[in-house]
Amino acid sequence: MKCLIYLRVSTREQAEGYSIPAQKEACVKYIKEKGWNFVDEYIDQGESAKSVDRPKLQEMLLRIKEDNSIGAVVVHKIDRLARNMEDHVVIRALLRKNNIQLVSVTENIEDSASGRLVEGILAAMAEFYSSNLSSEVKKGMLQKLKQGGFPHRAPLGYKNVKENIKGREVAIVIPDKDKAPLVKQAYKLYATGNYSLRELREVLADKGFKTRSSSIIPKATLTEILQNKFYIGIVRWKGMEFKGNHKPLISKELFGQVQGVLRSHDYAGERKRKHPHYLRGTVFCGECGSRMSSQIAKKRYLYFYCLGQKRNNGCKNPYILATNLERSIELLYKNIQLPKELAEKTIEKIKKEITERESSSIKDKERFKRNLTKLNNQRYKLMEAYYNEAIPVEVLKKEQQRITDEIAKTEEKINITQENLKEFEKVLKLAIKLASNCYLAYQKASPQTKRLFNQAFFKKIYVKEKRIIKVDCTDFFDPIFNKSSNKDTLVGLVRLELTTTGPPARCATN
Repeated sequence: MKCLIYLRVSTREQAEGYSIPAQKEACVKYIKEKGWNFVDEYIDQGESAKSVDRPKLQEMLLRIKEDNSIGAVVVHKIDRLARNMEDHVVIRALLRKNNIQLVSVTENIEDSASGRLVEGILAAMAEFYSSNLSSEVKKGMLQKLKQGGFPHRAPLGYKNVKENIKGREVAIVIPDKDKAPLVKQAYKLYATGNYSLRELREVLADKGFKTRSSSIIPKATLTEILQNKFYIGIVRWKGMEFKGNHKPLISKELFGQVQGVLRSHDYAGERKRKHPHYLRGTVFCGECGSRMSSQIAKKRYLYFYCLGQKRNNGCKNPYILATNLERSIELLYKNIQLPKELAEKTIEKIKKEITERESSSIKDKERFKRNLTKLNNQRYKLMEAYYNEAIPVEVLKKEQQRITDEIAKTEEKINITQENLKEFEKVLKLAIKLASNCYLAYQKASPQTKRLFNQAFFKKIYVKEKRIIKVDCTDFFDPIFNKSSNKDTLVGLVRLELTTTGPPARCATN
C-alpha cells in the first residue's frame, strides 16, 4: 500500500526539541514494519495546527483527491493533522471519501467504530490542548506585564537583550545607545511646534535615525513613536497599561507637550512650517481680539496687522511696523522685570504657601494611591474574567475605557501632590530668577528663543492704535508677578506706546 507522510512542527515545539527528523524516523520505521510503500512526505515547519491553512497540508489534500493509488496518510500523532475538532472532522471525511486510512504511529487506532471513537477523543484532546495553550500563553504574557516585563519586540530606541540573573536567563529591554538619543531629539524638536512630521522625518534621517532595515522612517511610524507611552515607562497591552521595568527615555512633561502639538497640527492639517516671525501667536488686536499676523509691504518693510480685517469684521486697528513692535516688547520685559529685593520676598511668600499645603497633600496622595491600586486590580480582574469567557468583549471594552479614564484622572491628582509641590517650588525659583533678569536675557536671545520667552511669559499681548493696552501673563508667571505686586504699582492695564518707552507695564488681572 502506498503511503504519504505528513509532518508538522510549530515554532514553539521546535524550541522544545520536538523535531521533524524525529517524527519522520518514527513514521518511516512504522511503514517498513507494515511492509507498506513510502511514496512522499509533506512537511509544514513553524506552522500551528489551529488552522488548515498550511501550504503542505493543502498540497497533500489536493494530491489525495487526484491520486487514486494512495492508500494511507501516516502521522506521528493525530494532533499533527489538526488541533480543533471541526478541521479534524473535515480532513477525516475527505480521507474516507477517497478510501484512505489515517494512521497514527504513536496512537494505535483501529479503523472501526471504537477506533473512530478513540480518534475523536484524541482530536478533542488536541483541541483542548491548543485552546488551553493559547489561554496559558495569554495569562503568561499578562503576568509578565504585571511584573513590569515586555513580552514583545522592543520599539525603536530600545533593544531586547538577555541577562543572567541569579543563574537564570531573563529577557529584558534596555535603551539602544545609538537610537535612544535620536528618539529623545525627535520628541524635543517636535515639541517646539516648528516642524511638521514630514520635516521632522527628514531631519532625523539626516542624523541617521532609520528603521531596523535602514530605511527612512515612514510618517505613520514616526507618529506611532511620538504617541508611544513605552518611552515614558508605560507598557500597553489589550487596552491595559502597566508600569514597565525599562528605563524611560522621555519625561511625562515632554510627552504631554508632544501630544498637544500632534493635536494642534492634526486640527490645522499637517503642512509645511514656515518658522514665522517670533511675535506671531503672541500679539492680538486690542480692538476686536483677533490674532495679529505679519506681511511685507513694498518688498521692504514688515508690518503686523489684524487678521479680523481680512475677514471684513469692521476692525480699524492700523498696521504696525514690526521693528517698533519688537522694540516695545523688549521694553515690556524691562518693565515687568522683578527687582532683586522684590524677587527674594516673592520666593519667601511662595515657600510659605507650599509648606502650608504639604501636610494636606501627603494625605491626599496616599488616598489617591489607594484608589489607583484599586483601579489596577479591577483592570486585572476584568482581563482574567474575559480570558475565562465570563464576560463578552463589548463589556470588556466599555469597562476598560471607564477604568482607563479614572486612572488618568487619579494619576493627574497624584501629580500635583507632595513631590510635585517640591519640584514646583524648585522650578518656580528658577522662574523668579529668570523674571528678575528677563530684559537683558530677552535682548540677547535669538528669534527662536524670543519666541519661547514670549510663550513662557505671555498668553496674549493686546495692541491698539500702536499702543500695548493689555498683557495677559501665563498661568505660571501671573502668580509670580501678583505675589510680588501691590495694587498701586504692579497690577493693572498696560499702557505702552509702540514708539516710546511709555509708563511701566505689568500683567493684567481681571
